[in-house]
Amino acid sequence: MGDMYVKPGNQERGWNDPPQFSYGLQTARTPQRNLLNKRPTLPDATAPPTTPHSSPSGPPPCGLAPPPAGRAPDWKTTPPAAVAGPVSIQGNEDQGQSEAEPNVESVVEVLERALAECRRDVAPQVCNDVEKRLRLFKDSWISGRLSLPVRRRMTALSGELQAGRWDQANEIHRSLMVDHVTEVSQWMVGVKRLIAETRKLHETPQVSSDHMDACQS
Repeated sequence: MGDMYVKPGNQERGWNDPPQFSYGLQTARTPQRNLLNKRPTLPDATAPPTTPHSSPSGPPPCGLAPPPAGRAPDWKTTPPAAVAGPVSIQGNEDQGQSEAEPNVESVVEVLERALAECRRDVAPQVCNDVEKRLRLFKDSWISGRLSLPVRRRMTALSGELQAGRWDQANEIHRSLMVDHVTEVSQWMVGVKRLIAETRKLHETPQVSSDHMDACQS
């Protein structure tokens, strides 16, 4: 999904604003410990100093041998080492990805099915608010106000929700709130509540009617 990238700073405030790291890049970076109390080790004073050509069987130190005649030093054949790093620019986030265009009907169908399941045990006002947020989400998608990264992450979120992987769905929700808050702030609170209520519904042990009859008798 291209979660690891760096966006430029706010150009409206100043040219030297620091860059904004994506949520995936922030969670992937691990802090390095700087051991300030570690003392540097000193070289062994008893070890004899090493000099070039100290072997008795080798030639005496008389400088470096000249290069072979007729051959110039090969300075340009070895390219400089490339700087490696996981950071990419946001403009290249979707390059090289062959994923199909996300389908809004498939995503909304999963979310509405989860909402219909929650209506049996969740308060009506909560379900009505979630339904309103889902309509905002669908209208934003259809009207073209959602970028491709948001559409792809919402497709992944609906898949995790359908599979019952609540932690992964919450992780995608957090990444959207960090990286694309201006696009998702109006309706993401409804998606978050839907994840929480669906998880609560499936993780709460259901008491069978036979067990209830046995307890009453």
